[in-house]
Amino acid sequence: MSTTIDLNCDLGEGFGPWEMGNDAAMIKLATSVNVACGFHAGDADIMHRTVKLAKARGVSVGAHPGFRDLHGFGRRPVPGITAAEIENLVAYQVGALQAVAALAGYQVTHVKAHGALSNVACEDDMTARAIAAAIKAVDRNLVFVVLASSKLASAGEAAGLTLAHEVFADRAYEDDATLVSRKKPGAVLHDPELIAERVLRMVQHGSVVTVTGKEIKLRADTVCIHGDTDGAIEIARQLRQRLQQAGVTVAPFARP
Repeated sequence: MSTTIDLNCDLGEGFGPWEMGNDAAMIKLATSVNVACGFHAGDADIMHRTVKLAKARGVSVGAHPGFRDLHGFGRRPVPGITAAEIENLVAYQVGALQAVAALAGYQVTHVKAHGALSNVACEDDMTARAIAAAIKAVDRNLVFVVLASSKLASAGEAAGLTLAHEVFADRAYEDDATLVSRKKPGAVLHDPELIAERVLRMVQHGSVVTVTGKEIKLRADTVCIHGDTDGAIEIARQLRQRLQQAGVTVAPFARP
């Protein structure tokens, strides 16, 4: 069976002189990257540097908008936020990366919501629709990267956006196809060999085993490896090697 899969990584998540992860090493193993746009992490200089690294490697670049929460790394929900406010913060961040990418002579190809913004949207129709509406208004040709089988996927489809269904290499799943909360033990996976075999199953069979041992179906167009996970480089290296050994082509997802 001939299969193609994208490997995406969240990068550019430092701030000023503070670094988060090893972007230069991770970008050599990924086929697309999601760049922090200044709200949960990142700044103009880091965004520009990350885009240039991606351009040099021919790696696709996407915006990674999140809640305005530098102190909490965008992993804390914002109670009471309105649909209009969500649309504005997403459009603002996507536009910022588009401008920085243009400065570097490159192009933004996709959008993937970060952290709490994504987690809330996976279960809340209003948030999911607001994110999709913002992307469509800014550039309807941007691919919307969504958690497979979530409300984000439903909202993106309803908006007529091209979707890339995402699965996570280093995160555990609940029975309803949502990610296990980082507050729970075992939410983040670290064993490179086990992760590689798990992802291969996701890609070849379209399924994942949840924390309760249940097998659920998930569409996989792109696999995320978090750049800030301990051992991320070795996880990415072994995962890419295992996929290629199994005859899976590792390449960016298609654009419209």
